[in-house]
Amino acid sequence: MTSLANSAVHRPIRAPRGLGWWLAACAAGLVVLAGLSMAIGAGIGAQKVGPGELVDFLLGRSTEWSASVILSLRLPRTVLGILAGAALGLAGVVLQTAVRNPLAEPGLLGVSAGSAAAVVLAIAFGATALALQVPLAIAGALLGCSLALLVSGLRGSREDPVRLILAGAAINGLLGSVISIALLLDQSTADEMRFWTIGSLSGRDWQVALAVLPPILVGAGIAALILRPLAALSVGEDLARGLGHRPRLVRLAAMLSVALLTGSATATCGPIAFVGLVVPFAARALVGPDIRRTLPLAALLGPMVLLLADILTRVAVRPSELPLGIVMAFVGAPILIAVVRSNRTGPA
Repeated sequence: MTSLANSAVHRPIRAPRGLGWWLAACAAGLVVLAGLSMAIGAGIGAQKVGPGELVDFLLGRSTEWSASVILSLRLPRTVLGILAGAALGLAGVVLQTAVRNPLAEPGLLGVSAGSAAAVVLAIAFGATALALQVPLAIAGALLGCSLALLVSGLRGSREDPVRLILAGAAINGLLGSVISIALLLDQSTADEMRFWTIGSLSGRDWQVALAVLPPILVGAGIAALILRPLAALSVGEDLARGLGHRPRLVRLAAMLSVALLTGSATATCGPIAFVGLVVPFAARALVGPDIRRTLPLAALLGPMVLLLADILTRVAVRPSELPLGIVMAFVGAPILIAVVRSNRTGPA
């Protein structure tokens, strides 16, 4: 039995049938959504720069004003949406595999709330530099995830999926209360703090992209390094030990990866729930449960989901703009209900 499992988990990673096609299709879809994100603006003035102006810009014949809108507003927003979407998609796959629970999601387990709470408290105490906010968001994500796992009493393969979600809900409620208190006590910085409570890609620039790119790359690199141990762990902790892996160490590395990815995404666009749930669910439906298949697909599906939601924020109530977190809640909540009703609450 062990030899068969060993050969199954440690066989060379080959692209399964259909994975290449799904990767190509998602890459094409991401290009289309990126183009739409560049062509659609929010606000009365920004609406004047539409698809025609984007084509003129690509052909080198745009006006100075149109080029400025595209380069300084639309392009960084699109790039940040791609980075944050990829980070949240990867974090969702890694987290669900590490705890063997398809309902585990950074927004539901207090990871995103931990990031937001850490930054909000820092702002309340006078911290404004982005170079400080990004590490704080990552540290808060690690703290929130650790608290949820500690409260749930996670022990190897005997974890209760419902217990983990309830623990995450409790941590979310606690951290949400901390954020609310900070907002009430410091009205002078309420507008800046509000970004960290509702989520948005609006108003973010290239400085944010440069700040969050290194931790996202490190988090993705850690996930890639522990791909085989995670694949073994998803089958069972005893089996992973039999194959020579150390489940506790693998989980610690996975949590570090999730904290880096989620903290970076939160620093980019605030706390955005459900991306880490929707993306792994869709990836498993398309290519199966093997993390060696779902992880690369999640890196493309995540940006697609986030860019689509961001486009909807601009067109749903034009000329105003909806918060990104609200749109994702409308998309993700029905999917969470569908997952629960399908009784797929066993190991991911």
